Amino acid sequence: MSHDYRATADDLSRLTPAQYRVTQDDGTEPPFRNEYWNTHDDGIYVDVVSGRPLFSSTDKYDSGTGWPSFTRPIEPTAVTTKVDGMLWMKRTEVRSAGADSHLGHVFDDGPRDAGGQRFCMNSAALRFVPAAELEQQGYGEYRTLFEDDTTTHQENAS
Repeated sequence: MSHDYRATADDLSRLTPAQYRVTQDDGTEPPFRNEYWNTHDDGIYVDVVSGRPLFSSTDKYDSGTGWPSFTRPIEPTAVTTKVDGMLWMKRTEVRSAGADSHLGHVFDDGPRDAGGQRFCMNSAALRFVPAAELEQQGYGEYRTLFEDDTTTHQENAS
């Protein structure tokens, strides 16, 4: 199923001031004072602007930074990166593919056993979709990320 994840004027008009500042003006929210830094529920994180699936809770970890951190995007094509020279240092900015929303930055100090990357995201750029609501919100294709082997075997036996 193909989706068009470009931002529309209507999408942008629904953003809160904080969401707009982060996603459209390349802002950053404060650490430890944002919605998802300490969320541990199963589900996926989507672009608050376009709804594009970006990250899974299965790849989320506590980096100690105060922002939601992931080892990788849900799909390699979900995000784009570019060098960011703000703050007098070079960093790699992460943006959503399609809508081009500023999400955060990626660093090479993540868990080595999971590839070594830390995708440090702003909660204001994300919307969390709980695993139990994936089907009803149109993200049913990601349900398998949260099924354990027992559930899969039971469904196959039916």
